[in-house]
Amino acid sequence: MLNHLTINVANLAASKTFYTTALAPLGLTCLFTADGYCGLGVDRPIFWLSQADATHPQSTNLHLAFTAESAAAVTAFHAAALQAGGTDNGVPGLRSEYHATYFAGFIIDPNGHNLEAVFGNG
Repeated sequence: MLNHLTINVANLAASKTFYTTALAPLGLTCLFTADGYCGLGVDRPIFWLSQADATHPQSTNLHLAFTAESAAAVTAFHAAALQAGGTDNGVPGLRSEYHATYFAGFIIDPNGHNLEAVFGNG
């Protein structure tokens, strides 16, 4: 199951206005704002806008996060993705800066997309 999706945008303020307006009829609102990010959703952020920069250009780096059933499943995802040809983009571990129990691992797939498996993000 998809956990969340992030797209890089050229102008975060304009994109936030566009998406909060366009997605309001579907019940999505901006639930989280931080420097360079806006997370939209109903109960929790599932669609993220990220300000593009030199590291994360607008035209690249689609970010897909998949829900894992356990921290062990996150670790297994990371290992399997490396074995399948992915590149490490963040070893499995707790990321309390996102959420107190947020355990995730990140991989860049062969197309340059950032894949994540996450467990315990509320």
